[in-house]
Amino acid sequence: MSNTANSEPKKRIYLDHAASTPVGAAARAAMARAAGLRGNPSSIHAEGREAQALLAESRARAAAVVGAAPGEIVFTGSGSEADALALHGAAYARRALGRHLVVSSIEHKAVLKAAEALAREGFEVSYAVPGQDGTVLPQTIGKLLRNDTTLVSVMYANNEVGTVEPVKEIAALVHARSRALVHTDACQAPGQLSVNADELGVDLMSLNSSKVYGPKGAGALYVRRGVMLEPLVGGEQERGLRGGTESVELTLGFAAALEEAETLRAQEAPRLSALRDLLIAEIEKRIPDAQLNGHRTRRLPNNVHVSIPAIEGEAMLLMLDAAGVACATGSACNSFDLAPSHVLLALGAEAALAHGSVRLTLGRETTQAEVRFAARELARVVGVLKSISALTAPALV
Repeated sequence: MSNTANSEPKKRIYLDHAASTPVGAAARAAMARAAGLRGNPSSIHAEGREAQALLAESRARAAAVVGAAPGEIVFTGSGSEADALALHGAAYARRALGRHLVVSSIEHKAVLKAAEALAREGFEVSYAVPGQDGTVLPQTIGKLLRNDTTLVSVMYANNEVGTVEPVKEIAALVHARSRALVHTDACQAPGQLSVNADELGVDLMSLNSSKVYGPKGAGALYVRRGVMLEPLVGGEQERGLRGGTESVELTLGFAAALEEAETLRAQEAPRLSALRDLLIAEIEKRIPDAQLNGHRTRRLPNNVHVSIPAIEGEAMLLMLDAAGVACATGSACNSFDLAPSHVLLALGAEAALAHGSVRLTLGRETTQAEVRFAARELARVVGVLKSISALTAPALV
């Protein structure tokens, strides 16, 4: 396929990298090293020691990317599991200090569902409401802190609208004013933003392999040394924080993908930012009433999320899919849920407008030609849907 700006893409265009990325070459090569591996990492025989050595290597490589010690990395089965372990684990372990949590209202459903479950168990949860651009301000968090607050959870970058949150400033404020731990869901960040835990100042950080060109079914929770958690699944593995036999193949792939993402970040993040800005400009030129969601500049390099009045999102997605463009209305976790996005509602959007949203997230293979083609197809689809809507609208009397 030609990469020139004026060429027409000759294959399907995948613009849903926030939902899942393809498995990259580095991850595939790393996973191949586990082919034929028989041993359980917890076994003491030669086969077990071989598996344990590869698992330890994965942990060390993942830790290096986030500026952590290997013992601060707990492998999980997904980013959602890492979120659940962070919230439940911290709340249970620190309940003698207090039973109050602060969570932003635009978190991933994995965080919100964990908070709701804790509320049913007698914990109190305060929700920090962002501004219209999706920014959760430190002062908003500060006003919700109490003497019995034990955990604050604010995602690093929103998975739907792409706004990058001031996590470093939030963590500094929380630690200065309270005894609370700070957790951030950073699943969308690797390869686009620095995920150095010390720089961010967080105590807990969730990561997801399938968002960084690694295999699906792997994730990790960074747990700062000295932070105590109660496990969700009992067992001796992962320092007793996550029971179950570890997948050496998946952890190898995940660690390699994290390394590759960090290595490519210096060149890839600016490239994606330029394509993102081009896509926004093309959409706004071709669809004048399109509304960009999230912060215009302080957003993920690969994220474009717009709402279009009087358009139904699912119809728009199906028509784009038929035209060869794969994208989303919002979080992949909500793809079968007809309810409007909780993120857009939290930003003050009306339900009807929230329904007419589309998220296009770019990746390593995305070209300028694909971006221009996607913008043209989106404009064409919107035009068709508006024509249909005008034809079927009831006549005024």
